[in-house]
Formats: sequence, C-alpha cells, structure tokens
Amino acid sequence: MRDPDWEADLSRYPARPWLKEQSIWAIAVYRFGRRVDRRPLGWSQRWLVRVYWLLFRLTETITGISIPKSVQVGPGLRIHHFGNVIVHADVRIGANCTLRHGVTLGNRHEGGPVPVLEDDVDLGAYAQVFGGVRIGRGAKVGAMSVVLQDVPPGATAVGAPARIVERAPVEGGPS
Repeated sequence: MRDPDWEADLSRYPARPWLKEQSIWAIAVYRFGRRVDRRPLGWSQRWLVRVYWLLFRLTETITGISIPKSVQVGPGLRIHHFGNVIVHADVRIGANCTLRHGVTLGNRHEGGPVPVLEDDVDLGAYAQVFGGVRIGRGAKVGAMSVVLQDVPPGATAVGAPARIVERAPVEGGPS
C-alpha cells in the first residue's frame, strides 16, 4: 500500500537511512500505526494493533523517541539525531517540520491544551513547547528554548522563556 506521507518523510532523509538515522525507525512505526488505524475493523486490525504497540514500545526504548499514533503529523517529518523526543498524544505537527534531539511537545498541566506546529517549523535541540501554543508556519525555535506563548509565522524564538528575536516574512503567507 502506497503512503505519500511516508514517502515525503523519506525524501527528507539521506539515502539508505536505516543504519545511519535511528529516528527513521520511530517515524516508520508511527506511520505504520496510522495505516493500521485506517484498516477495516476485524481480527487482522486487532492483531496489527498489538504488533504496532510492541514495535512502538521497542522503538521508544531503543531510540528514546515517543510519537504515539494518535498524534497528527503532516508529510515530511524529519527528526535529526535521536533521543529524548517526546510528543504528547494530542499534538498536531504540520508538513515538513524538523525536530532535533531532546525536543518535548506537551501540556503544562494534566488534561491541558497542547501545542500545534504549523508547516515548515524547525525546533532546535532540547526545545520545549508547552501548553496550547501555536508555532506559526516557517517559524524557528532555538536550542534549549522554552516556548509558553504563540510564535508568529516566520519568527525566530529563543530563550527560557522564549522571546521573539526576529520576524521574517513567510513565503506564500501574510507579511
């Protein structure tokens, strides 16, 4: 079965990433889980859900990347390096986003709202994004930043707590 989202993910990795980029394992398991959820209900789907959960836990343990299949991720996700990437189950990630090692996307309190990353967002190493914030299209978040409020499209945010240090027009969007 052809999966255009998976093909877009692979296109952002170097050739033959399976032995060089452990993060591809986590993305492959995530995409497999999404395909399993789209299957018709029945014994094969129930069996494949069990296979998914085993693969998810193994990959999460080996790579340190946790992206549950309930997360909405657009095509072209790229995770540079691997380790300590934690994504809350309700987060939405747009197309062509880049996460680096140590990134956390989650809520600020139990049951609270979670982040939304629009398309082409780039998160630096150990960036933390908490609460119901929106990271605008083409925005960048610097390494070790803690984002607690919205970041406008095309902006760059750095620091803890993060502050906007640059606003750039986004191609194809409002300036």
